[in-house]
Amino acid sequence: MLEPSKIGPSTSADASGMDEFGYAQTLDRSIGKFASFAAGVSYISILTGVFQLFYFGFSMAGPAYAWSWPIVFVGQLMVALCFAELAGRYPVAGSVYNWAKRLSSGTFAWLAGWLLLLSSMMALGAVALALQLTLPQIWSGFQLVGDGTGQYDFAVNGVLLASIMIGVSTLINAFGVKLMTRINSIGVFVELAAAVLLILALGWHVVRGPEVLFDTAGFGDEHPLGFFGVFLIGAMASGYVMYGFDTASSLGEETKDPKRTAPKAILRAVTASFVLGGLILLGGLLAAPDLSDPKVGAADGGLQYVVLSVLGGPFGKAFLVCIVVAVIVCTLAVHAAAIRMMFAMARDNNLPFSRQLSKVDPVRKTPTVAAIVIGILAVIPLVVNVMQPAIFTILSSISIVLIYLSYLLVTVPMLRKRLLKKWPLADDDTEPGFCLGKWGMPVNILAVLWGGAMTLNLVWPRPEIYNSVPPFEWYLQWGGVLFVGAVVVIGVLLYRLKIRHQTGVLAEHAAPAADATVAGEPVTRDGDLEPAR
Repeated sequence: MLEPSKIGPSTSADASGMDEFGYAQTLDRSIGKFASFAAGVSYISILTGVFQLFYFGFSMAGPAYAWSWPIVFVGQLMVALCFAELAGRYPVAGSVYNWAKRLSSGTFAWLAGWLLLLSSMMALGAVALALQLTLPQIWSGFQLVGDGTGQYDFAVNGVLLASIMIGVSTLINAFGVKLMTRINSIGVFVELAAAVLLILALGWHVVRGPEVLFDTAGFGDEHPLGFFGVFLIGAMASGYVMYGFDTASSLGEETKDPKRTAPKAILRAVTASFVLGGLILLGGLLAAPDLSDPKVGAADGGLQYVVLSVLGGPFGKAFLVCIVVAVIVCTLAVHAAAIRMMFAMARDNNLPFSRQLSKVDPVRKTPTVAAIVIGILAVIPLVVNVMQPAIFTILSSISIVLIYLSYLLVTVPMLRKRLLKKWPLADDDTEPGFCLGKWGMPVNILAVLWGGAMTLNLVWPRPEIYNSVPPFEWYLQWGGVLFVGAVVVIGVLLYRLKIRHQTGVLAEHAAPAADATVAGEPVTRDGDLEPAR
C-alpha cells in the first residue's frame, strides 16, 4: 500500500522549518488540512472544468468521449503520486520550480518555473472566461455586450466578465492568504455539496442505459484515423481539467505540518475530482433528453443546457449558480498558485524586478505586488484576443501544453535520479511525509510516458483546436507549436544570457545560515544550480 510514512513530530510542523530549504519564513503559515485539500480541489474544479468543456468533448467525439475521463485520471494519478513524494520532502512555494531545482540543473529548473508561470497566467484568463458559458444562461442580463447573436458578442462579453473576475481575485489574493483560503474553503464545500446533489438529481432522471457510452454515433466517419482520431481530440476536454493538484504543495510554506498534509491533499484532490466529475459526466449523458440536440454540443449550451432541460428552471439555475461559485474559487486558486510561483522565482532573483515581485506585505504576510502583477498580466491575452470567437479553446490549449511540459521537467529528471540510484537525494536526510517505496520506479516511468503522450496530443496542430473559425491559415493552425516553441527558446535564452548571472537568494528571504547559496544549494561557475554534495 502507498501511504504516508509514520513519522514523529517534525520541525516543519512548527512556525518555521524553512531554513531546511535555505529560506526565511516570510509567509503566513495558517493553512489547515481542509484548506490545503480545498486548494487542490478548487484548482482542478470539477464543476468548472466538466461544465466548461463538456460541449467541446461531446462535439468532437460524442458520448463515447467520456472514456477519456478515466484514462486521463490514471495518467495524472501517476504524476500526482510522484508529486506527492516530492511534496513529502519539499513543500515549498513554487513547487514545480523548486522540485526541478533539486532534481536537475538551474536552466531546466528555471524553464519549469517559467513555463508554469506563463501557463498559470493564461489559465487564469481561460478559467475566468468560463463565466460567459454560465452567467448568461442564468440571466440574460449578464450578456452585457449585444444580445449574444452578434459575431463577437460571445467573445467580447466573455472577456469583460473575465476581466472583472480577475480584478476581484486580485483584491482577495492581495489582501492575504487567510481571506483567500476562507473564501476558497467555503466555495469548495458548496461545490462538493452541489456535485453530490447534482449526481443524485441526474441519476433520478436517467432516460437511457450506459450502452450509449459504446455508441460512436457516426463520429469519426470522415476522419483519417476514424473514431480514434476524433477521440484523441475529444480527450483534450478531460486533459484540460485534471491538473493543478500541485497547488497544495505550492502553498506548503503557508500550511501547517506540510510534509504530511500536502501529499495527502494532492492525492485526495485528484481522486475526489475524478469520482465526482466522472459521475456528473455520466449522469449528464444518461439523463439528457435528446443527445442529438445541437445545443448539447454547442458552446452556449453544453452540460449547462442539459441540467436546465432535465431539472427545470429554478432547480437547474440553482445548480448553475453553484457552477459560478466553482468558477470563482477556481479563479482564486489559479491566481494563488501563480503568485507563489512568481514569488518563489523572484526571491531567488530569477526574474526581472525580483526585489519588487518578492516583496511580502509585513502585515498581511502575502506577496501583494506579485498578486497585482499576475492580475494585470492575465488580462492582457484576453484583451489581445478579444475579437477571436475561439479564444477559449486557443488559450486553454496553449496554457495546458505549457503545464504538461513543466510537469515533464520534474518527472523526467526524477526518473533519471531513480535510474542512477540517486533518489532519494544524498543531501536529504529528513524523514519524508510520503514515500512510494518499490512502486516509485514503475509509477515514475508511467508518469513520464503519459506526460509525453499527452503533451504531443495537446500541441498537435489540429485545425479543430487552433484554427476552428475563419480565416483558415497555416500559421494559425500551427500557432500552438510556434507559440510553445517560441516560449521555450525565449525562456532558455533569457536565462542563459542574463538571469543565471544574477541568481541567488535575496538577502531579505535567506535563512541565516544560507549565505552564498540559492535555496540551500551552491551556485556553480556558470550560474546553474547544482545539488549539494
